[in-house]
Amino acid sequence: MDEKKSKKNEEIVEEKRKKFVRLAEARTVKAIKAIRVIGKLSNRVAYSYSDSDVTKIVKALQGEVEGLKVRMKSSERPENVEFKL
Repeated sequence: MDEKKSKKNEEIVEEKRKKFVRLAEARTVKAIKAIRVIGKLSNRVAYSYSDSDVTKIVKALQGEVEGLKVRMKSSERPENVEFKL
């Protein structure tokens, strides 16, 4: 009986791992693409921005990466997202 439970638990853990890997890979690719889209704002022919604007954007992104690290080590829920230059 314990072997069946153990095998079932292993299958559940394996499925959770597969789901995590699938979602983590897809979401990371999506985040990288979104950051690259922000990078396209660097076109000075099309946009006007200051060093202060760049600093604010970078700080916001770095803050989210730090928050990600904390959340991955605990069970904290993310807060609402708001950003203004």
